Amino acid sequence: MSRKTLAFVCQNCGAAYSRWQGKCESCGEWNTLAEEAADAPVGKGGGGRMPGRGRAFTLQPLSGGDEDAPRLATGLTEFDRVTGGGLVRGSVILVGGDPGIGKSTLLVQVAAALARAKQRAVYISGEEAVAQVRLRAERLALADAPVELASETSVEDIIATLSQGATPRLLVIDSIQTMWTSSVESAPGTVTQVRASAQLLIRFAKRTGTCVILVGHVTKDGQIAGPRVVEHMVDAVMSFEGEGSHQFRILRAVKNRFGPTDEIGVFEMTGLGLREVQNPSELFLSERDLGSPGTAVFAGIEGTRPVLVEIQALVAPTSLGTPRRAVVGWDPSRLSMVIAVLEAHCGVRLGTHDVYLNVAGGLRINEPAADLAAAAALVSSLAGAPLPADAVYFGEVSLSGALRPVAQSPARLKEAAKLGFTRAFLPDFGRADAPADAGLTLAAHGNLASLVADIAARGNRNRMRREA
Repeated sequence: MSRKTLAFVCQNCGAAYSRWQGKCESCGEWNTLAEEAADAPVGKGGGGRMPGRGRAFTLQPLSGGDEDAPRLATGLTEFDRVTGGGLVRGSVILVGGDPGIGKSTLLVQVAAALARAKQRAVYISGEEAVAQVRLRAERLALADAPVELASETSVEDIIATLSQGATPRLLVIDSIQTMWTSSVESAPGTVTQVRASAQLLIRFAKRTGTCVILVGHVTKDGQIAGPRVVEHMVDAVMSFEGEGSHQFRILRAVKNRFGPTDEIGVFEMTGLGLREVQNPSELFLSERDLGSPGTAVFAGIEGTRPVLVEIQALVAPTSLGTPRRAVVGWDPSRLSMVIAVLEAHCGVRLGTHDVYLNVAGGLRINEPAADLAAAAALVSSLAGAPLPADAVYFGEVSLSGALRPVAQSPARLKEAAKLGFTRAFLPDFGRADAPADAGLTLAAHGNLASLVADIAARGNRNRMRREA
């Protein structure tokens, strides 16, 4: 019999300690250490038998063919875009998202699409009964899809059942926090159980070629719960994002060994499930308020897809000693940098004003090309000057106030022209990359001060027109 020892394992990062302490030294979180039983190492003096010598295995060359297709398309274009073209045989994908965001709905639709394509798809639910999953399938009009269902939490029983008959092409585990294995004496949901259960499912995927999708819970700050080591074990990590007040959902690849990590898939939540959105720009701009100060349309890039989104800014006087800076959907550090550049190089005084910045629609922007659009929206709100409704903005602002060109300018301009925009404000050095047939009037600026002067002049003309 192997000896059992007690260890205190951090439920956030998986670090183990010999005694309890309030703060985890590895991740810095407080009150995350929980007592778990672990197998003591067995060696020469441990009272157990010596480990075996191991078995020899066959090494394979790099070249060689495979009878099966390397990827399996699900039929959902947006899902296949994020995965890199379809599901890879033997891959393991971890999908995380807020409760109620639609993870189970999305994966039921993926499993039903594969099952209708004559591929064996299995859906294992550890949180819902089979009857509850059937109710969701009926609501989504997918009850006729030959998806195999089960409500089970034992990993050994799941693997033993799936080893019989034809090998599944897709296995959905909802969720990994509910799974448990008899080889570990911890409770389900603990770091040790999650790590051991994931390891058994990964071995099954690599041995049989089944694509396994694991559903993971998220913490209050949006991170996937459980040990971070699970994210390193799987082949792809995807985040299913969205706001409860908006109908659309975004599937974003955080890690992908078989495809790009900057692609997004856009879905709209309807009464019949998730509907794919082929043109996200029309969705994000559908409720745009034309003619209002403080709004600018940003021509961005998400992966290989150009996306146009509205950036809203509100600059209001404050009586507080420290003005408030609030931002939703953008990096707060970049907002602070843009405000500092406006004050240092453009003469825009925002020290006595509260600044609020919002990316309309709930989309989160990560690229620095949004600097120019954010600056234009801030100055427009401060001066009370509406920006042209038929113009888009993109460009990076440097600390010296100069505008730097950004990548994929032709794709941004073509998407803007397709949606009816006629003007584009961009850095001066990016004019050379603009296609001649874009059909847009290009307003290139070498520095941010010239753009600020144009917006201020427009505000003065509007003020004089109102006074007259």
